[in-house]
Amino acid sequence: MAAPVLSLYRRVTRWPAGHWLFSRLVCLKAPYFGSISPRMTVLEPGRAEAWIAHRRRVTNHIGTVHAIALCNLAEFTGGLATDVSIPASMRWIPKGMRVEYLKKAVGRQHAVATPEFPPHEATQGYELPMQVVVSDPQGDVVFKACISMWVSPKPARG
Repeated sequence: MAAPVLSLYRRVTRWPAGHWLFSRLVCLKAPYFGSISPRMTVLEPGRAEAWIAHRRRVTNHIGTVHAIALCNLAEFTGGLATDVSIPASMRWIPKGMRVEYLKKAVGRQHAVATPEFPPHEATQGYELPMQVVVSDPQGDVVFKACISMWVSPKPARG
C-alpha cells in the first residue's frame, strides 16, 4: 500500500495545476515551506524532485537565492522523499543537515533527493542519510545537502 502522501500526490497531479495544488497542500500542513513557494514535480519511493523560482522573497543581499531558502528546498524535497520511501510501520524526523554551497544560486533552482541506501523496516531506530542536490538552470550543481533522517518504528496503538 502506498504512503498516504504518495497516494494524494498520484491522485492530485492528474489534474490541471495538480503539482501546484499538491505543493500548496504540503505547505498548509507545514507552513514554513510556504516561504519559498516550492513546486514538487516528481515524487516516488526513492526519489523526489522540486523547484523554487528565483524571486525577491528568496533573494539575499547580493541578488542570489538565499542559502537558507536552499536549505528549506532541501528539507522539503528530502522530507517528502523519506515519507514516501519508508515502510508504513516506520516514522521519520530530520535529525541534522550538512550543507555545501558550491556556486552562486541564480535562476530557478531544481532539487533532487535520494536516500543513501534503501529504507527498511526495523525494530529500532536508525539514521537514513538523504542526499539532496540542487542545480541551476544551466544544470550546474550549486548546493548539496545530506539530511540525517531519524527513522524509527511507530509506537504501538493501545
